[in-house]
Amino acid sequence: MSDQTTADSEPDLLDRLAWFSPALIIALLALALAGWQWWETRVQVRHLQTELAQKLAASASVDQESRIVSKQALETTQNMSVKLGEIQARLADSQNQQLALQALYQDLARSRDEWTLADIEQIVLSASQQLQLAGNSKAALIALQSADTRLQRLNKPQFTLLRRAINDDIARLQALPLIDTVGISLRLDALIGEVDDLPIASEHEIPVAQTVKPGAPAESSSSRFGRELWREIKGLVQVRRMDAQDTALLAPQQAYFLRQNLKLRLLTARIALLAHDEGSYKADLTAAQGWLKRYFNTRDARIVAARASLDRLVNSPVSIQLPTLDESLNALQASRLGRSK
Repeated sequence: MSDQTTADSEPDLLDRLAWFSPALIIALLALALAGWQWWETRVQVRHLQTELAQKLAASASVDQESRIVSKQALETTQNMSVKLGEIQARLADSQNQQLALQALYQDLARSRDEWTLADIEQIVLSASQQLQLAGNSKAALIALQSADTRLQRLNKPQFTLLRRAINDDIARLQALPLIDTVGISLRLDALIGEVDDLPIASEHEIPVAQTVKPGAPAESSSSRFGRELWREIKGLVQVRRMDAQDTALLAPQQAYFLRQNLKLRLLTARIALLAHDEGSYKADLTAAQGWLKRYFNTRDARIVAARASLDRLVNSPVSIQLPTLDESLNALQASRLGRSK
């Protein structure tokens, strides 16, 4: 019976062992592996979800902070834009003021230059008149040097041609021969002052009455009367010797007019000197020399000195070829036209 039991149990064991075939084992292993992988994947997914949730929370926090920072940056940018607009407006106002100041300075500089040019033009015109009308080269030279000094103080390149023209005219004036106009005029004035004291040839001196010497014997009244009568008779008629046969005899009234005419000749000679009119100057002095020789006492020392002075004056040159200031005037005109353009 036991053998039968054993025989019955063996098929059951074989049946059970048949269930544990390699394919079943592999399937079970695969199923177990798949379950383990599923579990592992689920764990990882949960872990990733947790991490993702944390990151999303952190990202949300950062995003909120970024929004706050962005809002603050936007507000700051808006404030900066407003301030920048104010600064730009102030800068524009400053630039406008600077442009206005520059325009005002240019106007003032232009006005100053125009005033300076007008003053220099007046100076040059005055110098030209001194040359043409009075022949005064010294005054013209001083005026041109003054104009050049004013241009030198300005120190502007646009006036270079004008300064060159003025310096050329200054050089021409400095090269002129020197005429002692003042010295000659003073000698003529001295001669005019001496005319009233010059003796005329037709005049004579009345003899001085003889005085009684002290200690001389007193003469009687009849003798004194006779002497005074004789002196009066001799005074009625006088005989004088004339060295020149054509010596003119002038009445006292004519002598007065002679002296006045001689003064007039010397005065006109002085005017001709100032005008550098050498022909009129020498003609007046020659006429004065002839009058001194014909009507005045040539033996008197004063007449001799006056004639010698007239000789020196006649031989003194008073006329020179004066230059014109056309170069300076033309340069002034060119400067004025250039500024107007």
